[in-house]
Amino acid sequence: MTWTRRKFGGFAGATLVAALGARAARSQTKARVVVIGGGIGGATVAKYLATSSAKPDVTLVEPKQRYTTCFFSNLYLAGVRSLESLTHDYQTLAGRYGINVIHDTAAAIDPVAKIVALAGGTKLPYDRAVVAPGIAFKYGAIEGYDEAATQVIPHAWNAGPQSDLLRRQLDSMEDGGVFIIVAPPDPFRCPPGPYERASLVAYYFKQFKPRAKILILDAKDTFFEQDLFEDGWNRHYPGMIEWLPGQFTGGIKSVDVKTRAIRTAGETFNASVANIIPAQIAGELAQRAGLADQSGWCPVDPMTFESKLQPGIHVIGDATSAGDMPKSAFVANSQAKACAFAIAAALKGSEQIALHLFNTCFTLLAPNDAVSDAIVFKPQAGSIKITDIFFSQLGESAEARRQAAQQADGWYAAFTHDVFG
Repeated sequence: MTWTRRKFGGFAGATLVAALGARAARSQTKARVVVIGGGIGGATVAKYLATSSAKPDVTLVEPKQRYTTCFFSNLYLAGVRSLESLTHDYQTLAGRYGINVIHDTAAAIDPVAKIVALAGGTKLPYDRAVVAPGIAFKYGAIEGYDEAATQVIPHAWNAGPQSDLLRRQLDSMEDGGVFIIVAPPDPFRCPPGPYERASLVAYYFKQFKPRAKILILDAKDTFFEQDLFEDGWNRHYPGMIEWLPGQFTGGIKSVDVKTRAIRTAGETFNASVANIIPAQIAGELAQRAGLADQSGWCPVDPMTFESKLQPGIHVIGDATSAGDMPKSAFVANSQAKACAFAIAAALKGSEQIALHLFNTCFTLLAPNDAVSDAIVFKPQAGSIKITDIFFSQLGESAEARRQAAQQADGWYAAFTHDVFG
């Protein structure tokens, strides 16, 4: 099957508004589902469970009052969008959909007693739990870069204060300075993200600091959509961005936080502003609750997203080890809907519907130049495999890319409305 951007857009748009399940009689005692984590995956599964025909009592546990999306946050670094435009609250989920939103931190999960203990002392019994813990950083992977160092050299891989810190550092950097991005090894959240960041910071530099340079020190030897990025860099920012693969540098060994000196196996690079994106694993709660295996990620059933290590607990989003599926916001949203279908079917004792899973993503090379990808997945042979794929191609017209950039804005608005109401 061949997918065009228009055909896929229609398919994705229809799926975003699909209702869950058929109508059924309520049981006298409602099932209780506790969702931990109010990011894209957690907010989506809470909303779709609350509107499902199973009608469980849904509690969403999230410490933050408001959520700032990582996707599109590179546009904030470029001065194109505000952080406020990327920030969403939970009022509609609570008010319109009747979700019990608790702003606290999940301290522990007892899978035998089926209780989630919150840091504030509350204990939440559940029939099913969904954990959407996102990512944690492997700070020990680079000598000298620990959590405290992020207040000087930000990773900005969780949007919000870290994004603001990096933006202020870029604003104050002298013209002619060097901005160094350290890109992490696979797997990590948002495969095109570091390279989109280089592109959009270059857009900002081109306007206000035209003698500045950007150096990407990569742990990898190739990266996602590399040909499209390198073509865009040559067209928009010739001579400004340099990418050095891991086989050239021998890997990142250490960082001096005070001087912003980054040492590789063979050379030391001095940054005016540095952005180190560490290696990643599943979020801390997943590690504590025994949901992650030796890989650091959470193995799940490809049909239901129930943990393979802890029955009765489902894991969705970036923390999962989910076959061919990348770690992206749209994947988390897609997994959340499949998980909601599966939980609703289990609670009602009905047959589960086999679903396609998908990812669609817009990546900005410049504010008026976007590329996109659309990938369809299906559970197969105990894993999740790609069945159809669409990518932007080299040589597309400037008008096609401009239209894709406009579509990206509409995609963001529709997507976040689907998640947060």
